This record gives sequence, structure tokens and C-alpha cells, in this order.
Amino acid sequence: MANPHVLVIPFPVQGHVIPLMELAQCLVEHGFMITFVNTEVTHERVLDALADKGLLDDRIRLVAIPDGLESAEERKIPGKLAEAIYRVMPGKLEELIREINASEEEPITCVIADQGLGWALEVAGKMGIRRAAFLTAAAASLVLGFRIPCLIDDGIIDHDGTPIKKQTLQLAPTMPLMNTSDFVWARVANLALQKIIFGAMVQNNRLVKLADWLVCNSTYDLEPGAFDLAPEIKPIGPLLASNRLGNSAGNFWMEDSTCLEWLDKQPPGSVIYVAFGSFATFSKPQFEELALGLELTNRPFLWVLRQDTKDGTNATYVEGFQPKTATQGQIVSWAPQQKVGLGFKRDASGAIAHGEIKNKVDELLGTMTFKERALHLKERLMNNIGEGGSSHENFTNFVDWMKTQKSS
Repeated sequence: MANPHVLVIPFPVQGHVIPLMELAQCLVEHGFMITFVNTEVTHERVLDALADKGLLDDRIRLVAIPDGLESAEERKIPGKLAEAIYRVMPGKLEELIREINASEEEPITCVIADQGLGWALEVAGKMGIRRAAFLTAAAASLVLGFRIPCLIDDGIIDHDGTPIKKQTLQLAPTMPLMNTSDFVWARVANLALQKIIFGAMVQNNRLVKLADWLVCNSTYDLEPGAFDLAPEIKPIGPLLASNRLGNSAGNFWMEDSTCLEWLDKQPPGSVIYVAFGSFATFSKPQFEELALGLELTNRPFLWVLRQDTKDGTNATYVEGFQPKTATQGQIVSWAPQQKVGLGFKRDASGAIAHGEIKNKVDELLGTMTFKERALHLKERLMNNIGEGGSSHENFTNFVDWMKTQKSS
């Protein structure tokens, strides 16, 4: 019997590629063959960041299709990226699947698409291939999207997603309060861009319901209210490389592992880890406030500072800061996050001042409440992904379905 052959396609940003790559590596351990589809730009970045190409199992094949954009600047704008992807990639994905199915003994038997790429589910359905959607974010984010029609009907937002007025609401009695200004599509300053993002979400919320399975990289214990409100979302996470004693893959930047030796020399639970993902950038004043805040804490810190984090050059921003904190902290361009083991108030200018940063760090590290809660949640998460846990059972059922069901 041929191995099941799954095509996995993530949204082309760092926070989506790594979780879907982790899912792919978990599936390989269950006997699957994987074709992992990135955009051409993402594909090159992932390959460049793979210091050891042997980290990937040979049953995972990395391939690429174009995203429809020409410049790097355009790819930094989520709305433009989503718009171009929807225009170009469906046809390219269909071509790729037809090429694979015509030339190989093991045709694609299932497509697992990032929840943000609902069009890939349409392509799979058109070709008679089973389809699943994978949510890399919290289940609550998708539940909010599912509630958009109700939010419009209740007069909370207009048809462009703009909140009618600033207010708090609760999607379900067991879910925390949410401010309308925190709706993901409403957090962009540009109304035209907001309309693009909101429209893409509305369209995608419709398409994601085409999936035979909708799985989420979360766990029931973290957000029971969201999963109760949308029981069709099945938690299978958190998927972590450390759980399978493997290495993570899919980084856009090469990991700087030199910081691990430095970390080992610090007292347990003493280091501040500072990282802002793959999209955030800083103005020079905000960068300086953050740097001053870290310096004022007098605590050891590990700061992940991408080369493109700032509106300027790395050398200009860090000049004068690194020498003063050389014995206090480490600055790296990208850290091995899974091995590194609060909300801020803004001032009148919209920046987070250095004093606010220092105070929040003192609050976090100066009390056992946060640490105790984190350890308690860690224990519950490990129980969920362990034998008999709800995430483990959902993942097992998902794997069994992909192995036993025939293409529709």
C-alpha cells in the first residue's frame, strides 16, 4: 500500500510556516509523505536558513510557486500580499498538483491548507482531493471571524469592519471581554487596507468551512470557551519540536545558537526574552525607549533583533547601547525560540516609555504569581498532548482519517 501523500501549504509569513512545518514533521513520523509548498521568496529564505539540510526528513519535499508580487516592500503589507496571493496562487497550485499526480506513483491524497488560504480548499475540492484547514493562531481569532455577520447585524461594526463605537463585548459567557478596537482587522491605521483585510477574512471564513477537518495549534484547556462556541475546530496542539525530540524547521533567518551557551550561565528564571516576531518594525524613538527600559531593569536579557526590525540600519540603532549592556544582555538576529525556554501602556505619543517597560519587567519577575500560573498551564498543556489527552486524541483521529478515507 502506498504511503499517504499530503500537500501542505502555509500562508507565507514566519508565524505560519513554522507551525505547519512542525505538523508536516509530525505526520512524517506517522508514515506520511509530504510536499510542502511555499511561495518562491519564502522557499529561498527557508532553504538559506537551514544550516543543516539534513534536519529535514527526506520524506518532506520543499517546492515553490509564485505569489504574484514583485517587490519585497509589497510583501510587508498584509492586504496587498493576500490580494496578490488570491489572484495568482490558486491556478499555480492546481498546476502543481496535476504535475505531481501525473508524474508520481504516490499522488496527492490530502491537502492541508493554512486557514488563511481558504482558496486552496477550493482547489482541492475541484480536484476531488480531501481537504483540511490548519489554524496557526488561537481558536478565538477564528471564532471572532465566524461572528462577523452577527457583529454587523447587532450594529457593532459596519460592512467594512469599522467599529461603530468603542465598546467591550463577550462572544460567549466563558470567553474574556474583548474591546472592539482590538479586532484584528481594525488595528490597521489605513482604512483602505482595513477593507482589504476585512474582505479577505469574510471570504476566507466562508471558504474554510469547505474543509473536511479544521484543526488548530492550540489546546482545549487554554480557550475552552472558543472551542465550545465552535466545536468544529479541533485542537491538536501545541505542536512543538521538543515534544518529538526533534529540531524545528521553517525559519526565515538562520538561528544564532551562540546565545544558548550564554543562557546556560545565567541563574534559572532570570533572563528577559525580548522578541517581536517577523513583522514588527520600530521607529528610532521607540527602539531607544525599549533599549533604555531594558538597561534600567539591571536584569540579564536576550533580545532578538532582526536586521529589518528598525526604520534604519542595525549599526545606527544599536550604537552606544551594546557596549553599555555587553555584560548584561545578548542581542541576536534570530534565536532558536523553542530552546530558549502583559500588556503595556502607551504614552501620549503612542510609544511605550522606558519606565513602563522597567515596571512591567519588575512586576513579571518580582512575583511568583505569573511563574506559578505559567508552570500550571505548562502542566495542563503537556497533559493535553500526552497519551489520553484531548489534543493527542484529536491528532490521532485526524491521522487515522487521512490514512483510511478515500478521495471524494
